[in-house]
Formats: sequence, structure tokens, C-alpha cells
Amino acid sequence: KSIVLLVQEKNEIINCELPSHIESIVISSEPGVKGDTATNATKTAKIENDIEIQVPLFINENDKIKVDIKLRKYVERVK
Repeated sequence: KSIVLLVQEKNEIINCELPSHIESIVISSEPGVKGDTATNATKTAKIENDIEIQVPLFINENDKIKVDIKLRKYVERVK
């Protein structure tokens, strides 16, 4: 879950701060292959909000991952 901070003054939003990272589920990706954890190779994966990002080859569908939302980059797998 992510938190969005809204700052209001006189019932008007004057600032909005987004989190730097989100956790999301991979909804589609090619299957991983045993032994792929040792390389820096990547593949395309689609996450819950239909954004496609590059992830390591060992990431599979239904894995929960952490994503840098500014860079749209994979950060790590979440347990």
C-alpha cells in the first residue's frame, strides 16, 4: 500500500507528495528459467496498473515487486 500526502489550505490542495516507491504484482511476464538469478539480463513485465517495466529474468507472474515510480524501474522482489 502507498500513502499520498495532500496538503490543504482553505479547502484547496496546495501540495501533493507521492511515494518514491510502490509495491505491485506482476500480472504478465515470460516464465523464469532456473539459474537466471546470476545474470543482469532483463525481460519485460506488466504490473497491476498496466505499466511495462524491465525486471530480472527470475521474476515471474504473481510475484510482488518494489518499483521506483519516478524512474519506472524494478527495485527488488518483495516477500
